[in-house]
Amino acid sequence: MHGWIILDKPFGLGSTQGVSAVKRALRDGGYGKFKVGHGGTLDPLATGVLPIALGEATKLAGRMLDSDKMYDFTVRFGEQTDTLDTEGKVIATSDVRPTLAQVEAVLPRFTGAIEQVPPAYSALKVDGARAYDLARAGEEVVLATRGVTIFSLYSSPERGGGTRSGGGAVAGAPLGAAPPPSLCDGPPPRSGEELEGVTLTAHVSKGTYIRSLARDIALALGTVGHVTYLRRTKAGPFSLAHAITLDKLAEHAKARAIEDILLPLRAGLDDIPALSLDPDQAGALRQGRVLVGIATDDGQYFACAGNTPVALVEVNDGNVVVIRGFNLPMSKED
Repeated sequence: MHGWIILDKPFGLGSTQGVSAVKRALRDGGYGKFKVGHGGTLDPLATGVLPIALGEATKLAGRMLDSDKMYDFTVRFGEQTDTLDTEGKVIATSDVRPTLAQVEAVLPRFTGAIEQVPPAYSALKVDGARAYDLARAGEEVVLATRGVTIFSLYSSPERGGGTRSGGGAVAGAPLGAAPPPSLCDGPPPRSGEELEGVTLTAHVSKGTYIRSLARDIALALGTVGHVTYLRRTKAGPFSLAHAITLDKLAEHAKARAIEDILLPLRAGLDDIPALSLDPDQAGALRQGRVLVGIATDDGQYFACAGNTPVALVEVNDGNVVVIRGFNLPMSKED
């Protein structure tokens, strides 16, 4: 039981509650106690990919925090809230509604390395306190601008691109619920039509706040806006194709078949090459020793002895140093 369970987190569930759900499933299936942690917080009002690490994979959970992410999100134009989503109170309004062409014209300004100010309602700390706690207490929260990278940002033609003015399809849609039908299933808006909202897809670096991105896009269009729908479709190497629902998790627990949905520890390191070791080399790394004279390129590697994960390592000038060691017994085949 060392590996990953990828949850398709439902609306209203916090990341810590996702961890608790996996622990409960392990308990219900009679698997005993294992270390369990999540690989990156996902807001309760968002849905989608939440990697849950089990056993030795928890040593890689921090690495997931540094990974890039992908999101689908809907911006409703005309109202900005203090939380930048549907939970907050309206603090600014505008009658301006952009066309799809205008939206797409400003997106390149938010692609690449950009600066953004995180939302006041965020988990960042200000003088030792969480920003959202200060904001909820009525205190003014001023957060520093931070640099992030937007690898790609585009509207989704297959989702209709946006909603037309007057239709109100986005208005009132709960964050994390299914997108409005007109946004997903309707035809694209006609050229020049003003939009009540637009659904975008973003591939972003760690530390990017989608709510801030939505706010800034709206401001660049001469209006205001907030997020009404947010779904994470990818986190590091994990996508919705790997994800299961809580119901599916419970079914596998009852059938004592959680192994069938458990991805291997290696799946969390799918973006780095493997380094094969012989038993003596594996033993040396397990003892914390440095391997010397290894003929391979510099960089990070997933070191294995046969089928057994040994460590995440760094190679520099032929020297192999352990970054994270895995306490796993050698398999009989190895």
